[in-house]
Amino acid sequence: MKAVVAFIKPHKLSNVTLALHKLEGLTGMTVTDVRGFGRTRAAGSPDIIPDDVADFVRKVRIDIFCNNTIVDTVVETIEKYAHTGAHGDGKIYTWSLETAVRISTGEKGEQAV
Repeated sequence: MKAVVAFIKPHKLSNVTLALHKLEGLTGMTVTDVRGFGRTRAAGSPDIIPDDVADFVRKVRIDIFCNNTIVDTVVETIEKYAHTGAHGDGKIYTWSLETAVRISTGEKGEQAV
């Protein structure tokens, strides 16, 4: 089992979601509105940062937990449909999951994903 976490531009969410809906074996995703900063902010920032920093960039976080067999396709799909070619398109991270439990049925492992 794998975890996929992607940070993308908000206006690309519809394109990414429609493309992910077409993937066989994908059981779902969670979307959260988030804010943060990356390298581009650090390059032009002042040496002293005030306590009330308000220059965060809005992004959408997508969390997907899937079977190993489709993780590459999930990542490729997000990368393709979130791409604009501009700075700050986002990031995609993956890692292995140790366990999963479906609370309603008690299923464990890949059956729970």
